[in-house]
Formats: sequence, structure tokens, C-alpha cells
Amino acid sequence: MGVMRFTVHPEGLLDPDADSGNAYVSGFDGRVFPARVEPSPAQVEIRRVNSDSGKLHIAYPVEGFGRPVISTATLRESDDPYILSLELARGRIVQLRNQLATWEGLGMTVPEEFREIHRKSHTLFAQATASKPDVSKVCELADAAIALSLQAAEILTTAYVRQRLMVRLKRSSQLPVSFGCGINCKEAIEPHSDMLQQAFTSAAVPIEWKQIEKQEGEYEWDLPDQLVEWGTENRMLLRGGPLLDLSPDGLPEWLKQWGHDFFNLQSFLSDFVETAINRYLGRVRIWEVSSRVNTGGAFNLNEEERLTLVARTLEVARQVDEEAQLLIRIDEPWGEYQTSGDYRLSPVQFVDALLRCGIGLSGVNLEIAAGYNGGGASPHELLDTSRLIDQWSMLEVPLSVTLAYPSSAQPDAACTSDLGVRLESCGCDDQARWIDQMVPLLMAKQSVVGIYWSHLSDTDRHVFPNAGLIGSDGSTKAGMDSFLKHRSGQSLS
Repeated sequence: MGVMRFTVHPEGLLDPDADSGNAYVSGFDGRVFPARVEPSPAQVEIRRVNSDSGKLHIAYPVEGFGRPVISTATLRESDDPYILSLELARGRIVQLRNQLATWEGLGMTVPEEFREIHRKSHTLFAQATASKPDVSKVCELADAAIALSLQAAEILTTAYVRQRLMVRLKRSSQLPVSFGCGINCKEAIEPHSDMLQQAFTSAAVPIEWKQIEKQEGEYEWDLPDQLVEWGTENRMLLRGGPLLDLSPDGLPEWLKQWGHDFFNLQSFLSDFVETAINRYLGRVRIWEVSSRVNTGGAFNLNEEERLTLVARTLEVARQVDEEAQLLIRIDEPWGEYQTSGDYRLSPVQFVDALLRCGIGLSGVNLEIAAGYNGGGASPHELLDTSRLIDQWSMLEVPLSVTLAYPSSAQPDAACTSDLGVRLESCGCDDQARWIDQMVPLLMAKQSVVGIYWSHLSDTDRHVFPNAGLIGSDGSTKAGMDSFLKHRSGQSLS
């Protein structure tokens, strides 16, 4: 068994549940190793079946940046423990240096401001390395190097986004990116209808099997009918779904009796997909056929069974509507969930396997939710998100991205999940700032064709606590103004 140990200083710096408890190790190809994380106040110990070198990814407190996930450089196993902050500083500087070389090779103009801060982070890291064995001094200097490196990465990524957008706008005055939002309640839409249409070109309608067929054979279409009618009347591009949710509690309760009968289960899923798409044929042009397909959990289906079900339901959907765009949703796109050891395929490999089947998958919807406990929702910095999108772009299929970020840590009565907010700073302005970072980045990526917000209003059922653009009291949040700005092109001027 392979073991990697990291000294934490000062003791108690990391939250064993939110930080070190969610740490993971990845290989050179990005795949996450099965591992057991054993945190203590003074040390993080990673136990693995294999002994391959790897990178530790862990949420780490950085002054001015919250607790973003940061990774070390590739490390071999060692009898002596590594100093966590020093290795995170090393990894951050190496990653930034490699990205700089890539973007410079593509002709990017690098801001002089970046170079100065980047040099300072190098100097501090060198001083930290030379300060051994004084762990206190090493960590003090390494923490400062990490903070400067994150600041430099933010400057570099912002410059990249600006320059990429300028290039794209020279080719076309109108970027081929749709702005969308989940609409979960007609009553919440009506008072804000004009603003919604100004901010978004597309609406995601929740057409979910669990909510529509709560009792076998009894369908409740009222809510999706109303929302599809509103979207059609207002000439919104409609995306329906996810029809099937393969998470532990995502399918109808009555279906559990068929959970161990795979062939009948496949028939039930296919029948609902056919029924739903036929009902809205010609009105809904984009279908999110299934979600949580990579993480799963429903009826303890293994990866091969999930791949078979997803492929079959996509095939059925294509037979019903040959012109529709068919998507699947990938949650935890970084692949953190693989650390449990229950998965053989990385998220990218899962989708690649479907694409190789040739069953008509039109694109992938990546779910990026930041600031929550569990569910792969630890916040990543902007450069990491850029690298993630580049990685998924290698599949050469159109990408949509669904975003969520909390505006409050208060209890959310309409939330249907057990997710909790883990951010130190959490308000409407923080949510708007995150949107202002993420949306331009996604607009700069040629592979991204759709940018969606998880849900419009906090007044009706939703998955991500306090992530709506309209509060439970009906007031509009600052995040809505951010989308209005980006949709109108003000952020590009």
C-alpha cells in the first residue's frame, strides 16, 4: 500500500471535513487515484493501493482567496513527510509557469504586472525552501508565495480572457453562445419576465421523471406544460430535462421494485424518454436526457450498466426527434468522486466511451457549482477552471456549462438537497463577483456554446441552496445585473 504524508502547520489550519477530508490524488493524466484520506490537526495522510507518483489536490486557506483547491507538483512517496504549504507553493508555481509558456506560445501578450508578482512568488518560494528545517518559517514564506502565485494567476487568466474575447469578436460581432437559466416556477417568472428575457436567450425547463410520474402510470405535466408555454410565447430557446437523474434518489420511488431487473429497468427509462420528448416535439429543441451519469448511485448500478442505460436512452431520444440536440450532464467534472475507488472511468473517459458508440450524443453539460460541502463543489480558482474546459474541449463536442454559487449561508427551505454552504464570505455581491469571473472565461472558450445558471428563483424547489438570481422574498440579486451586463456585451467593451 502506498502512503503519502503532509505536515500541516500551524496545527488545526485545515478543516478535516471541508478541507483535508475532501482531498484527492491524481496521476499525470489527471485521473484520480482511489485513496483513503486520514486527516489530523498536524498531518494529512493519504493511503493508496498503488505507489505511483501523484499530485495532491486539497482546499487550502489563502488570505484574500478563501479556501480554493490547490494542487502540489507530482510527488513520489517518501518515508519523510512533506511540508504541505511548501509543496502547494511548488505545485502552484510550476502549474502557472507551464500555463504561461503555453499561452505565450499561442501569441498572448503577458502583462508586466503579472511578471513582477510572479517573480516575487518565485523568490518567496526559494526562501521557504532554504529555511528548512524551521517548519514555522518555511510555512510562513510558502503561504505568502501561494497568495502571490494565485494573484499572478488571476492577472494572467484575466488578460487571457480579454485577449481571447477580442480575437473572437473580430471574427464575429455576435458570439455563438447562448445564455440560459433554469426556470422552476411560473409565479416567480412573471414579475421579472422582461428582465429575464433581456438577460437570457434560453430557458431550462425542469422535465424530471421523479416529479412527473410520482405514482406509476400517473403523470403530472402541469408545471412543465406551463413553463414550455411561457418559453414558446416569449421565443426562448428551450432546454428540457434532465429527464433521468441517476443519483441515489433521482428516480421515482415506485421504480425501486425493478431496481434489480436491469432489462425491465431499461425499458421503463426508455419509455419515459420517448413519452416526454414526443409530448414537446417541435417546441423543446435541446434535451438533457440524463444527469449524474458519471457519479451514479441509483439502484447501485455499476459503470457498465449506467453506460448501457445512457446509450440506450440517447438512442431512443434520437429515434423520436432526429433534429434535437441531445446532452448529458456531468457533475463533479474534476473527478474528485473517484477517490472512493468505486469507479474505473474518469468523467472524460465516461463520455468518450459514449461518443465512441456513435449513438448521437450532441454535447456535454458540465455542472460547476462552487462553495458547497460535498458533491465536488469545493471552489477552484479561475485558471483551474480554464484548464478544465480545455481538457473537456479535447473531446471535440460542444460544451454547455451549468453554474451555481450561493448568495447566503442561511437555511434554504425550498432546497431539495443536503448540500451546505462552506464559504467564509457569502453574499449577493460575492455571487455576482463569481459570475463576473466565470462568464467571460466561458465566453472566451470556443468549445462552450451554452452558459446556464442553475435556477432563477429560490422560492420553489431547487438543488443548490440560495443560488437563485431572485431571492425567496422576490427581490432581484446582484447576480442578475451581472448576467444583464454580459448578455448586452457591456463586459466586452
